[in-house]
Amino acid sequence: MDLTALFKMSYGLYVVSAEEGGDRAACLINTATQVTAEPPRVAVTVNKDNFTAEVIMRASAFALTAVDMTADMPYLGNFGFRSSETYNKFEKYQVAEIEGIPYVSEHACAVFACKVVETVDVGTHLMFIGELKAAEILNAEEPLTYAYYHSTLKGKTPKNASSYQGE
Repeated sequence: MDLTALFKMSYGLYVVSAEEGGDRAACLINTATQVTAEPPRVAVTVNKDNFTAEVIMRASAFALTAVDMTADMPYLGNFGFRSSETYNKFEKYQVAEIEGIPYVSEHACAVFACKVVETVDVGTHLMFIGELKAAEILNAEEPLTYAYYHSTLKGKTPKNASSYQGE
């Protein structure tokens, strides 16, 4: 089986974030999609080992930002290759809030605030189904695609990503 065929599926890059009990967490993901129009719901998938998954579970809410084409590798690496449990991913950026949930607006073209309505265990990851409580367009930039991240920015796929295929 040629698992690289999965790279032909269209993905974007997103930062999902949450805060609960003094813990603030965020991580870079490539699995986010609208799943219903009425009520408006999105699904995000986060590795079970990510501290962000734990914080989303406790908060029962998350913010999702669509990363835009202005994003650079230091920004992507900040959210994609470190753990929020041991590193403050928000420290270098101005933090905003939507529905009381922290997010970084830099390099983001849209933001969504979601209340978790269902959590599905899909193996290595948890899929959080979130009902939209708020949504805003942040700028006119185009969203960054996962294909562009790999082909032009020469980005790597972290071990905890849903699309990771080993070395």
